[in-house]
Amino acid sequence: MSELSSLLPILFEGFRTTLAIFGLTLLFSIPLGLLVAILKMSRFKVVRYPVTFYISVMRGTPLLLQIVAIYFGSYYLSEYSGFSISFDRFPAVIAAFSINYAAYFAEIFRGGIQSIPKGQYEAAYMLGLTKSQTFFRIILPQVVKRVLPASANEVITLVKDTSLAQVIAVTELFALAKKQQAAYASIFPLFVAGLFYYVANLLLSTLFAYAERKLNYYR
Repeated sequence: MSELSSLLPILFEGFRTTLAIFGLTLLFSIPLGLLVAILKMSRFKVVRYPVTFYISVMRGTPLLLQIVAIYFGSYYLSEYSGFSISFDRFPAVIAAFSINYAAYFAEIFRGGIQSIPKGQYEAAYMLGLTKSQTFFRIILPQVVKRVLPASANEVITLVKDTSLAQVIAVTELFALAKKQQAAYASIFPLFVAGLFYYVANLLLSTLFAYAERKLNYYR
């Protein structure tokens, strides 16, 4: 118990960084994912093809590689281009996580939007609604209901993926747990860190289950 009481405050500091990565990633990736989904559905090939390629690269390569590429790649671009465009460690992590998760959210949102019957668009047009009114008042609430389970899986995965930030020496929860493992010569800190992740995901699962029940009036 004395070991646990001395360990918890240290891990809480790392957990704050984990929560910051998690929150900022969602803040940027969800709107970006919606924009990418809309661009992916464009009838113009000059728009659709680059977006499709971006999604393919983000989903087809490891997030860890993307973090390294953005952090070190921006440094080398800054070094050779003469422009100051290099990222510090934490902003590089947020950028990498955001563009990676935006690609996954984009595919989820695209599937949700395209699953709405065309008759609903036609009915909204007959009622005199504009395209923006149709999307935000009729289509979007139904899309949220349909994409919620898949989005929940991505959000829960994001909590665990935050541990990849340690690859460029961002001191988040798991990085601190590994340091404490060496200090205590025990794997106990890793299990405590795992408990942090589990509790966070349990709370998120409960929240998403509640949101699904509240949206059950959309059939």
